[in-house]
Amino acid sequence: MEQLLQVGVISSTHGVRGEVKVYPTTDDVNRFKKLKKVILDTGKEQKELEIQSVKFFKQMVILKFKGIDNINDIEKYKGKSLYVTREHAVKLDKDEYFIADLIDMQVLLDDGSEFGILTDVMKTGANDVYCIQNEKYGEVLVPAIGECIRQVDVENKKMIIHLLPGLVEEV
Repeated sequence: MEQLLQVGVISSTHGVRGEVKVYPTTDDVNRFKKLKKVILDTGKEQKELEIQSVKFFKQMVILKFKGIDNINDIEKYKGKSLYVTREHAVKLDKDEYFIADLIDMQVLLDDGSEFGILTDVMKTGANDVYCIQNEKYGEVLVPAIGECIRQVDVENKKMIIHLLPGLVEEV
């Protein structure tokens, strides 16, 4: 399981006093209000940053970090990801999972046969859709609904699914 979970990506600076616009990669942007610290992955190292203030503008979160008071100090981090540790992550309800825990998961059919590898999760209005790479059918899109997703074992990185008629084209 991943120990760091991405909550956002720095998209640009905001003003000249060290604030940044962050594209949130979390379902609940309001989680930033309670967040005290994030981990910035610079590509070379991971730096813990203390959040001084949080504002919201359109779909973006504007963050100010303690000790970073100049645009020049933060500009070099544009495009870099912000993470939280698993212990500071939001609590999940039953049958909810972090996307990072699902990626590269082995997918089996309900008869026990191997089906493929989960490569991506698409967010849609109604429900998530799991992108599963299959040798025979290529990419197969499976809705993340109870009728299709039978079991998810995060610890062992395995998922059991039931394929509804029409999800794969027989060749």
